[in-house]
Amino acid sequence: MARFICIVPPLTGHVNPTLGVGAALLEAGHEVAWISLDESLKDRLPKGAQLLLISYTEDDREAQQSLQYLDVITKKVVYGVDSIKFLYEEVLIPLNRHCYRGISEWLREYKPDLVITDHELFAGAIAAVQLGIPYVTSVTAPAAIQIMDELPKVYEWEQNQIVALQKELGLRAEKSIASSDLLNLVFTSQEFFGKPKMPEHYKFVGPVIYKREGTTGFDWQRFHEITDRPRILVSIGTTFNHEHKKAFFEKVTEAFAEAPVTVVVICEPTLVEQWPENFLVQLNIPQLEVLPYLDAVVCHGGHNTVCESISHGKPLVVIPIAYDQSHVAGRVVDTGAGMRLNFNRFKAKHLREAVYEVLTQPGYSAAAAALSQSFVAAGGTATAANLLIKAAGSHHEPLLSTHRYV
Repeated sequence: MARFICIVPPLTGHVNPTLGVGAALLEAGHEVAWISLDESLKDRLPKGAQLLLISYTEDDREAQQSLQYLDVITKKVVYGVDSIKFLYEEVLIPLNRHCYRGISEWLREYKPDLVITDHELFAGAIAAVQLGIPYVTSVTAPAAIQIMDELPKVYEWEQNQIVALQKELGLRAEKSIASSDLLNLVFTSQEFFGKPKMPEHYKFVGPVIYKREGTTGFDWQRFHEITDRPRILVSIGTTFNHEHKKAFFEKVTEAFAEAPVTVVVICEPTLVEQWPENFLVQLNIPQLEVLPYLDAVVCHGGHNTVCESISHGKPLVVIPIAYDQSHVAGRVVDTGAGMRLNFNRFKAKHLREAVYEVLTQPGYSAAAAALSQSFVAAGGTATAANLLIKAAGSHHEPLLSTHRYV
């Protein structure tokens, strides 16, 4: 039996793959714990897991101020390369600085055999190296490793930010250790990732889509009332709450009001004063349960939503806003699985035309279905768990079956 510890930021797309892999490790007889700032994560962990919560005293002013980063990331209006600079300077560096002490304390207490740290929570790698604990990197946004090839100057700048923090925290290394030299679990397929070809210790295991327990309310009766017209999903995630969100959904309503489609929208129902009759609007939906009944997905290019959609063979219209979403949108277009629009310039008619294009031209669905098969071939949860068992040096029997965890 081995002891694993997952270090995750409080961001759903980064947490969910570790939940699926962790559940498989627990079922195989290992111990698994999560280090996080998010107290609510306890309710989402698989049975038998532990939450090691990072918390500081109320009079720790610097720590409390650092927690404001969540408000910053949701309200700041940033686009393109500027969003990467903002992400590091105002979110990732303060977040990692804030988490470092708590991570170090929990690693000393828990004494894991292997650390699994998110690629954006590099404080986990710093603490693991300082304590002499082997670590692997969980890459939930693969564009983070594409940038070295596509934007070398930006990549160099990113690495310098990480190295500076390493030195600040007492690790005298001239090279970033954010990516493990032992193992990097990349949660996509090589086919969707594209080029460049990565070193051998980067393993493409495909997306791990964690089937969460519990139920989210959904108006299934209304959803199934009309079966003779296409159903589409529209979502730009929970990260963006700035003023442009309202303008975006007003364009969506203009595009599809009284159109021969059923539109499922994920956002606050109060965002638009009057939703059209053919719209079903909820803040949260059971997305994995709804996806099989959809015909297309409109989204912002979040890696999680795109992979879930492709896993169900659904074509996409992607409208990237910031961070890695432009790259993800590019891969959707390059693989033929969908179309791309410009967030700042698209009009309602452009969205309507793009959606009808992916609905009526079978090549988009065929490309999505092919990518879905590449995800299955990559192995998913069981493959990722077996790689971690091997990296931990455990003699425990590997997971022999993959179909239960896909």
